[in-house]
Amino acid sequence: MKRLHILGGSVTALALLASSAFAEDVTISVWSLDKETQPAYNLAKEFNDLDNGIKVDYRIVQFDDVVTEAMRAFATGQAPDIIAVDNPEHALFAARGAFLDLTDRIAASEAIDAENYFPGPLNSVTWDGNYFGVPKATNTIALYYNTDMFEAAGLDPEDPPETWDELVETARKLNKPEDNIYGIAFSAKANEEGTFQFLPWVQMTGGGYDKINGDGAVRALEIWKSLLDEGLASPDTLTRGQWDSTGTFNSGNAAMVISGPWELNRMVEEADFNWRVALLPVPEEGAQRASAMGDFNWAIFANTEHPDEAFQALEYFASQDERLFPDFGQLPARGDIELPPTGVAPKDAALQVFLEQLKYAKARGPHPEWPKISKAIQDAIQLTLTGQKTAQTALDDAQKRIDAVLN
Repeated sequence: MKRLHILGGSVTALALLASSAFAEDVTISVWSLDKETQPAYNLAKEFNDLDNGIKVDYRIVQFDDVVTEAMRAFATGQAPDIIAVDNPEHALFAARGAFLDLTDRIAASEAIDAENYFPGPLNSVTWDGNYFGVPKATNTIALYYNTDMFEAAGLDPEDPPETWDELVETARKLNKPEDNIYGIAFSAKANEEGTFQFLPWVQMTGGGYDKINGDGAVRALEIWKSLLDEGLASPDTLTRGQWDSTGTFNSGNAAMVISGPWELNRMVEEADFNWRVALLPVPEEGAQRASAMGDFNWAIFANTEHPDEAFQALEYFASQDERLFPDFGQLPARGDIELPPTGVAPKDAALQVFLEQLKYAKARGPHPEWPKISKAIQDAIQLTLTGQKTAQTALDDAQKRIDAVLN
């Protein structure tokens, strides 16, 4: 396997970037969601500091706008050179010829080795047997819980809920409406975050995005509805994203929250209580585990005028993967990186849980019509939780829409 040695934040193998072999005064544009505290923003800035004749023009895009804005830009010839896209939507672009085939470049690269990546993230950049991108990072979800509230309610923090029934019962015991404390927080928002949180529940019962209306999936959605109907979760669960759900937990207004490792640094900074992380509860004891596989992939648009320079930027970004967790709290999509301990006990313990949960993480898709599939799932969730349809009817309708896409 190829390895790149990192010294003082720079990459020795990338010293070549400063040579005259590369074009001078080339500007490449990069679109990503990452803000000032996140990897892409900082890596783009560092790449510019290399002063190698290639400059990055970095733009922050909003999560809900990535697909529509990027496709529109590609169709009009105004696409960026590089974009970070949510991994289930990668196939949508690759199947339409929007992304550059990077297979040969990756095979020749000293900075990027396909063998180093986890199968799930690598599969998400693969289309028709070729690589049309590079995994940027990966993540999953698990159950955060407030151990102080557990103890106050007479619950054992060493024994978090392991099954769906136990999760509901624990939420009931922790619920304190008189103190504005909900038993649990999660996101059922009508966007990809809602699908991301719900699909693992379906997968645990043997279903999937192509089998969304089985008995297990119906039971899962009925449990979600009961959490809202009983007031164990906040009404804004329907409109609140994962970041705000965790904010509810951090503020002490929820005793548990389903969220991901991207929150670990924030937890250390914001939470003024003791907390831990547990694996996602399963339908019943002994059932298969599942979890979501999230985060973004890098890709180069096929109509870029600077494919070589754009790939050099991707090589630099990939070469810094060892810094993703210690510097930014994100998990690399690679299995060849040993994550160093942070020295912060709850964070290190939580990291091990998330690494265990990643073993069961499954991709959403990949499918070139993923947004349509996900929208059918989102609509079923919303219609059920708002009482407009039963879980069975809503998921049956979603299955019909998905079948039409798949067929």
